[in-house]
Amino acid sequence: MSSLLPTIFTTTGLIGGFQTARATKNRQLGGAVLAVAGTAAFLAWRKNAGTGTAAALTAAYVLAFGASHPLAKKMGAWPAVYTVTAATAAASFLLGRKRS
Repeated sequence: MSSLLPTIFTTTGLIGGFQTARATKNRQLGGAVLAVAGTAAFLAWRKNAGTGTAAALTAAYVLAFGASHPLAKKMGAWPAVYTVTAATAAASFLLGRKRS
């Protein structure tokens, strides 16, 4: 289960952060959801895969958030959020697991 936690955190951060910002019309609150989930994911990745991998996956998480904005102009907001979330979740699951 601990290998799945960071993937759950990143999915929650990207989708939940966007939904929070949209529902409350408060971008800072959505950003707080994104930041808290990203911090939790970093801590779980560090425990599972080491600091270097955790830093790289955190960078990918932040880049995914940034990429969702221009992508939204081409495909719509929710499809963009789902696309970057799927990519981030795949990277998390493949690279952020405990080493055997």
